[in-house]
Amino acid sequence: MPASRRNAHPEVAGRVATYTISDLAREFALTTRAIRFYEDCGLVAPVRNGRTRIYGDRERVRIKLILRGKRLGLSLSEIAELLDLYEVARNERAQLAKFVVLLDERRSRLLQQKEDIDAVLAEIDGIERECRRRLRDAAAPATTRRGRKAPASAGAKAARAAGGAKAPD
Repeated sequence: MPASRRNAHPEVAGRVATYTISDLAREFALTTRAIRFYEDCGLVAPVRNGRTRIYGDRERVRIKLILRGKRLGLSLSEIAELLDLYEVARNERAQLAKFVVLLDERRSRLLQQKEDIDAVLAEIDGIERECRRRLRDAAAPATTRRGRKAPASAGAKAARAAGGAKAPD
């Protein structure tokens, strides 16, 4: 069994945990191509043994953080900035402060989008009500004041004769 497969579990008997790209893809429900893309973007940096990529706990945690950031709607560049802050400072303070700023910005964008969606939904509701009213009016027989059916207009007669519906006013 290759060493990378044998060590695909946390540190055992002094060995450092390592993972193959397939191990991580399976664990995080990603494609190997997605993980290679993150590598191309500089978000993860596996050790190479020839053509084989060997991932450690650092890369595993970074993939977990990348996915969390994506779920929150952060861009890959924002995620990279957060990950880099930790690498430089080697503490969470700068990273957490930046994360709070990013979350605040994200919340503001989402609230604005929610307002925009609510406005569009209200407009859709109004248009739908008007369309339904016009459908009801078109389906109801026209009556005169005395309760008799009113004669059809020349336009309505022509539309019926042609097999179409009356054009909206």
